[in-house]
Amino acid sequence: MKRYFIVPFCLLLLVSCGGQKTTTTEEEVPADSAVGTVDTTAVDTVDALANLPMPKAADELFDDFIFNFAANKKLQAERILYPLKKVNGEKVETIERGQWKTERYFMRQQYYTLLFDSEKQMEVVKDTSVNHAVVEMIYFNTGAIIQHVFDRLRGVWMLTKIETVPISGSYNASFLEFFHRFATEPEFQMESLNESIEFEGPDPDDDFSRMDGLISADTWEAFAPELPQKMIYNIVYGQPQKSATKKLFVMRGIANGYEMEMTFQRKEGKWKLTKLTT
Repeated sequence: MKRYFIVPFCLLLLVSCGGQKTTTTEEEVPADSAVGTVDTTAVDTVDALANLPMPKAADELFDDFIFNFAANKKLQAERILYPLKKVNGEKVETIERGQWKTERYFMRQQYYTLLFDSEKQMEVVKDTSVNHAVVEMIYFNTGAIIQHVFDRLRGVWMLTKIETVPISGSYNASFLEFFHRFATEPEFQMESLNESIEFEGPDPDDDFSRMDGLISADTWEAFAPELPQKMIYNIVYGQPQKSATKKLFVMRGIANGYEMEMTFQRKEGKWKLTKLTT
């Protein structure tokens, strides 16, 4: 692997994201400034999965299950524990069979997002012993997180509860409040860069190689990815860690191989971007 000090001519490595809003059972996902055009590959993936029965093995890994659950209307209706409890503070409602509206989650856009506390924690997505997972829809404009809670019951994944909680009450509260400012305020973003940022990405001179190096604040603009500003998704696998001084923000493409990771570390009470991987 080659190592470089990254300079501005590497504009070829700019990261950009697109997509369109998804439909949710709770409220419309607001149009995002980081969301532009429809990714037809993602739409085709939904259409393809919608017409196929879910393989039995898909219940082993939550990632395999949730993509089938989001794409297949019939499967989705069968994998809900009715009456489905819907909690928002002290308000508790139930959704009966026949009242459910299909939830496509992130399947109508180009990408989905995840938060991890470490590189090791990222391996949990391959852990077949995980029996509890939460899909979070994090709305910065309303300050709320809508959590879809899934449990594996008798070997099959089921949606067991929907709960709305404030971002301020989330175990990720500190980072989420920081991330929203990082994505929306250019000055704050510059202030939140580490003195030097590690970079790993494809080598523009060799399609089969990767390169690594360092990005300085002076060259950051050439690499700064376009980030979602109004809402993001997260999937919590198992039980979350209560506090962490490191966060990995991951954007993964749907059926297109795209992946971007941003590593943030909390230093002297402030979050700093320390690494970008594309």
